[in-house]
Amino acid sequence: MPKNSKVTQREQSQEHVTESVADLLAHEETLDYKNSSLNVGGVAGKKVPQIEVPEDDGRPAWNSKLQYILAQVGFSVGLGNVWRFPYLCQKNGGGAYLVPYSILLLLIGIPLFFLELAVGQKIRRGSIGVWNYVCPSLGGIGVSSLMVCGFVGLYYNVIIGWSIFYFFQSFQYPLPWSECPIRRNGTLAIVEPECDKSSATTYFWYRQTLNITSTIAESGGLNVKMTMSLLVAWIIVCLAVIRGIASSGKVMYFSSLFPYVVLFCFLVRGLMLKGSVDGIAHMFTPKLEKMLEPQVWREAATQVFFALGLGFGGVIAFSSYNKIDNNCHFDAVLVSFINFLTSILATLVVFAVLGFKANIMNEKCVVENAEKILGYLNSNVLSHDLIPPHVNFSHLSTSDYAEMYGVIKTVKEGGFAQLGLEPCLLEDELNKSVQGTGLAFIAFTEAMTHFPASPFWSVMFFFMLINLGLGSMIGTMTGITTPVLDAYKVQKELFTVCCCIVAFFLGLLFVQRSGNYFVTMFDDYSAGLPLTVVVILENVSVAWIYGTKRFMQDLEDMLGFRPCIIYFYLWKYVSPLCLIVLISATVIEMAISPPGYNAWVQELAQERFESYPPWALAMCFALVIVAMLPLPVVYIARHFNLMSDGSNKLSVSYRKTMMKDISNLEEQDESRFILGAKPGEAPSSAAARGGFLTPGSTKTLDTNSLSPNICYGTSYQNAAISPTTPTTPATPITPITPITPATPESDS
Repeated sequence: MPKNSKVTQREQSQEHVTESVADLLAHEETLDYKNSSLNVGGVAGKKVPQIEVPEDDGRPAWNSKLQYILAQVGFSVGLGNVWRFPYLCQKNGGGAYLVPYSILLLLIGIPLFFLELAVGQKIRRGSIGVWNYVCPSLGGIGVSSLMVCGFVGLYYNVIIGWSIFYFFQSFQYPLPWSECPIRRNGTLAIVEPECDKSSATTYFWYRQTLNITSTIAESGGLNVKMTMSLLVAWIIVCLAVIRGIASSGKVMYFSSLFPYVVLFCFLVRGLMLKGSVDGIAHMFTPKLEKMLEPQVWREAATQVFFALGLGFGGVIAFSSYNKIDNNCHFDAVLVSFINFLTSILATLVVFAVLGFKANIMNEKCVVENAEKILGYLNSNVLSHDLIPPHVNFSHLSTSDYAEMYGVIKTVKEGGFAQLGLEPCLLEDELNKSVQGTGLAFIAFTEAMTHFPASPFWSVMFFFMLINLGLGSMIGTMTGITTPVLDAYKVQKELFTVCCCIVAFFLGLLFVQRSGNYFVTMFDDYSAGLPLTVVVILENVSVAWIYGTKRFMQDLEDMLGFRPCIIYFYLWKYVSPLCLIVLISATVIEMAISPPGYNAWVQELAQERFESYPPWALAMCFALVIVAMLPLPVVYIARHFNLMSDGSNKLSVSYRKTMMKDISNLEEQDESRFILGAKPGEAPSSAAARGGFLTPGSTKTLDTNSLSPNICYGTSYQNAAISPTTPTTPATPITPITPITPATPESDS
């Protein structure tokens, strides 16, 4: 606010301010509340003096820039970086996959991440408050974002619970998943059939950990071990977020940095293992033809989208605790590249270890098939003349076996299939795609059983998963609590505890014996499509309704410099187009892919695809509909004036700053302060406000800062005085000249 205004001159006054003034000021522009550097009556291209923003406005703030960056990194870098990105890289062309991923990171990832950081920092509210201010008609964006956070948080913490269970199980030697259990029947001891048909790690995951049922329809009751693990997980999350950023910020110092320590340790240890180079070479060998497949680009876009946590509200919530002049552009680029490099690091670690595992499994295959060949030689099924003279069965190498296999296959062409011999190719082992829980709780755990000091590495690995999950859960919970605490006067600690208690009881759905199937369902349907719709509406509301030019000017006022012009075109055209294509591809994928899940069949000891029963299918579509329902509901309700536009529900920080600014106004000057610069003077028109130049043009445009009513084409200037506003009869008020309402900017 200008330094020579009445507000500043009378700052120390203690006079009472009537409720009507506060009501009118609810429609005041956000930047005026924050005393930020708005170009009032300025000239285009002229440097605007920066006005100091009040530090103590009642809103919590980060203790340091490092704490904030670690919080954003902890939220964006999660379990998907460790078990999703390596799988996609392997599946979609190895090193060639990095090309579409990098391009889409630059086109949609960084610009949209920057956008969320900027609006959160500018308006200093959570997701609901931010989108109510930018465009009240689309205020449902924030509600949908909050609901998706709730859905994801319910099942995401279950994964942390699984990691906690494995963490405590790792304090044993040998590891409990290193060998199949022995079933004893009197004097007879046999290997557990389910384990013998699969593997020790697979058996431990499906039977000892999940004790899973064969279908989603069979509940099987609660799994007590997983229920206790889930309880511990929610206690940890609750303690981490109970005091907001005051507690979660300190937790982030450890939970964000510790995973990098573990990843570097695993990388060094992995590179010392036999076969690690084979895994890394296989990983990054580019298959350029894959880049021409649309599916590769769709999956790359989806991974970019979710890797940065766009649309969840956590990014906006974290940035809302920043100073108004923080360089959020630098933060967006830094966090995005840290996220990308973390994915590369995790991929190196995963495939170094899986390369070692592939060599172990390949050698095991060679030994087993060599024993078969010896049996055929001893029973004269095969002639000794088929065995090359240099082959030594006691020290049989993979190359010797491959040569012997080729000779036998050529000579015994007709009856070769009856021999049951396998080729034992390392490439086949490396091509086995594993992702998600299959990678973390089966493939990786199996590889660690072959490590020297395997319990130590197992403890480190699952402690890393706990911290990765905790960082993401803190961001998810902040995306839930911050908007609610901004809008309603509730006790932070009590509300957080209640959220955690309710979430724990709702999460019991996922710790039944069939719970893993519901985790898969929520992962597939609760976030994907709804979040994509949320983010494209965020993009549209800022770029097309509020106006990209206005937003660029707001950024210049906030940052002290004008962002690169490329952002104008990315926000305006490129990002919306990419998101529309992504939504279309997602809907098509959901339509052509039969909805179902991979069920574990105990008798066969393997997974089998099963279609969802009708009630489960209805549940899948309900997740999508419920998550997106606030969007049309809020739009219709506000279009027909059935609910408040939400702009008058100022956060605590706004209220304090507002009341400080107007606390000394005299009653007879109240309406004049709102409607005119001086008593009896009408306000200047919107056209007199500071202008700026459009990209590639010299035309000066009218500007409005982030205003709560920009969607409706109204502003506080044309708000009527409340009938209950007391006025001083002795001082007549000069009639107010009508002001032309502000309209949404056209960028054409």
